[in-house]
Amino acid sequence: MSVKIGLSDDIAACRALRRVVFIEEQQVPEAEEIDDLDGVALHLLAREGGVPVGSARIILQGETAKIGRVCVLKSHRGTGLGAALIRAALDVAREQTGVARAKLGAQIHALGFYEKLGFVATGPVYLDAGIEHRDMVREL
Repeated sequence: MSVKIGLSDDIAACRALRRVVFIEEQQVPEAEEIDDLDGVALHLLAREGGVPVGSARIILQGETAKIGRVCVLKSHRGTGLGAALIRAALDVAREQTGVARAKLGAQIHALGFYEKLGFVATGPVYLDAGIEHRDMVREL
């Protein structure tokens, strides 16, 4: 069975995945994970046999597509799904009029992962939900 990634309006499924990965596994406070940006974001949902296994969201900010809330269930990590989600997000960003770059806040342990996908780290390390992050950008 293969995983299919596409744009989705199923915000509840995306939030359920993020609850497992960020709130339960990474101990991110629920008040910091749930925000009011889901309503303005484009959501990508990865499904295997109809079952949600990963997600990401894109928030358009002028010429920048901010990719965030990228998560993959533990059962699907190491399969290439995370990279496929990022490539799909980049494809969606390229389709948006006037968008010239993608940006994301990467957890420090994932810098190498994003560098392999063409992102470059910028600026200092900062804390987001108590986890060290660094901004990364990539021209489209």
